[in-house]
Amino acid sequence: MQPSSQAIKPYLFFDGRCDEALEFYTRALAAKVEQVFRFKDAPPPPPDAQPQEGCGPVTPEMAEKVMHACVTIRGTTLFVSDGMCQGNAEFKGVSLALEMPTDAEAEKTFAALSEGGQVQMPMGPAFFASRFGMVADRFGVSWMVTSPAPAPAA
Repeated sequence: MQPSSQAIKPYLFFDGRCDEALEFYTRALAAKVEQVFRFKDAPPPPPDAQPQEGCGPVTPEMAEKVMHACVTIRGTTLFVSDGMCQGNAEFKGVSLALEMPTDAEAEKTFAALSEGGQVQMPMGPAFFASRFGMVADRFGVSWMVTSPAPAPAA
């Protein structure tokens, strides 16, 4: 199946810690970074452009920060950015669900995401899955990790 250009893609703003997040997800989830654009790569606005709220000239501190990146995790594309680098990234009201094919992989992935994070619900059996756990990783991104329940005996 061809990926659709109309697919919903989560866009996460790490508020200045995007490079760190990309490195972490590459290690913890075998994420593949597809492309990275830095603020210094953007062309300057036309002289007659109206300034946008919260946007100004790229400062030397912002130049190397991630303006936009595309990362693939287990076949799903995420967009990520440093955003405005205010230092207070918040990921409230949303969780990323990650279904792993085996209990062992679910446990390993949960442990990797938990490194420096906050376990919200320890990994364990659930009525709807063989294993289920919830964790906010070190960046505050909430993950729900599962492995499928065994098929009922026929």
